[in-house]
Amino acid sequence: MPLDTSSEFALPEDSDRATLVGRVWRPDREGPSVVVLRGTEIVDISAIAATMRDLCEMPEPAALARDAAGEPIGLFEEILANTPPGSRDPAKPWLLAPIDLQAIKAAGVTFAVSMLERVIEEQARGAPEKAAAIRTEMQSAIGEDLARLKPGSEAAMALKQHLVDKGMWSQYLEVGIGPDAEVFTKAPSMAAVGHLADIGIRADSTWNNPEPEVALVGASSGKIVGATLGNDVNLRDFEGRSALLLGKAKDNNASASLGPFIRLFDASFSLDDIRNAEIRLTVDGPEGYRLDGASAMNMISRDPADLMSATIGKDHQYPDGLVLYLGTMFAPIEDRDVAGEGFTHKVGDIVTIASPTLGRLSNTVVYSSDAEPWTFGLGTLMRNLAKRGLI
Repeated sequence: MPLDTSSEFALPEDSDRATLVGRVWRPDREGPSVVVLRGTEIVDISAIAATMRDLCEMPEPAALARDAAGEPIGLFEEILANTPPGSRDPAKPWLLAPIDLQAIKAAGVTFAVSMLERVIEEQARGAPEKAAAIRTEMQSAIGEDLARLKPGSEAAMALKQHLVDKGMWSQYLEVGIGPDAEVFTKAPSMAAVGHLADIGIRADSTWNNPEPEVALVGASSGKIVGATLGNDVNLRDFEGRSALLLGKAKDNNASASLGPFIRLFDASFSLDDIRNAEIRLTVDGPEGYRLDGASAMNMISRDPADLMSATIGKDHQYPDGLVLYLGTMFAPIEDRDVAGEGFTHKVGDIVTIASPTLGRLSNTVVYSSDAEPWTFGLGTLMRNLAKRGLI
């Protein structure tokens, strides 16, 4: 199944009202440019915002992006068509992940369903064939009302004690219903891949899955300026063996996907739209397999603003801002090949994450060792921008 490179596929349903900003690789500049979508055209505004970080630090980034003079560099449709790495013409522009200098952070265990799956991973010690029995036992002990439980509340602490008494307490339940949120570093700055790029899983992982999420974009002040779609690619077997393997489970080449654009907050789009968003997921396998799922943001256990406050503040500063994956309630448990072993990716899977207000983020699964090498880092970016007279 080929990737859909059309603009209609990628854009929000109300794209005519949206302020959509991103990044495009310009071969004629040997580096990336900050761009805004205006109608069908991509306009380079790097003369007024050399980096996406700079744009997000502006007092009114949406107004600036809408009104700034810029250089048209091509039709969005043509740039999308040139983005998949397998068919790309390196002499023409292509779409990148929409962030650059921002820290890439992620909140974990923010939905009750995904919390249970993390506990199951831990109890199964990375063995998917044990998951079904543990899932039944956990649901029997916890019940069906966990989604209504406020983390850190008296009721949550009572449930904690109940699980301790049953010998079923877990570090994942601690961050799922306890007072403190889990926030970790997903990937280094500049490591994210964008729409139509390849995403990577390790070749030695046998149990892994996509995590369809909304990602908030924050300025260095902690102000939330917009949002984008994200895939927090996860290796369930590595994380299940030990929480100390979280880095290996989460941070691999091409394992953080974001895009297609950042939708900046303006009169047409606000944090309330994020709170009420529904995120859809499809996985189309090379053997004809199809997986569908959804994640409803109104089921999140911690408010998105609270998760941002838990990430940046007096104890944690990010002078270049950050992007924060908000977590997912989607955890695929249906068997793909072997009965009792649940879902895992295959090379060639096409993963699409969709939201009416944010568009679609679509990627092809490869082994991380086969994904495009990440070679353009912060130092190279600074030298490129200086050569272009932008800093």
